[in-house]
Parts: sequence; C-alpha cells; structure tokens
Amino acid sequence: MQINKLRGKELDQLFQAVLSLKDMEECYRFFDDLCTINEIQSLAQRLDVARMLREGNTYHKIETETGASTATISRVKRCLNFGNDTYEMVLERIKDENSSASKE
Repeated sequence: MQINKLRGKELDQLFQAVLSLKDMEECYRFFDDLCTINEIQSLAQRLDVARMLREGNTYHKIETETGASTATISRVKRCLNFGNDTYEMVLERIKDENSSASKE
C-alpha cells in the first residue's frame, strides 16, 4: 500500500474524523471545510470513473461523461485491477444501501 508511507498520527486523526461523521450533511460540511472544491470534485470523479469502469464502459464514454483525463481513468483502472479492492467494496456497499433504501 502506497499510503503506508504516510501512516502516522496526522493521517490517523484524519481517518478518525471521517469515521466520526454521522450523516451525509456532516460529510458535506466537513469536506467543505477540509478540501477545495477542485479536490472534492477530483475525489468524486475518481469514484464515478471506478463505477463506470466496473460497469464496462469505454475510456471514451467515461472521458466524455465525467471529464476525467485518460491518465486518471488509467490510474483508477490500475487500482481496480491491482489495488486494495476498496473501490469494489465501497461501490458494492453504496449499491446495497441504495437498493435497500428504494425498497422502503
């Protein structure tokens, strides 16, 4: 894991802060204070690229729909293929939560 090089008190604090958020509104407020708009958009874009790659979309379609560069798409694809499987994990959890919510 590349992030192991950054492991320490500050990163632990950041992750503890994220895990302490209770709902979507708290996430919006926290990330608004923590990140620039461009940083938030980049993070959201990467997750959307992962979703689209997982669905089998082409680079061209992903680039057109998300505005992501081919370099970003390639990096996300590399993570999907050789990373820690967390894109898969969170996308599956989101899918499960969304399908549970639509049944209610």
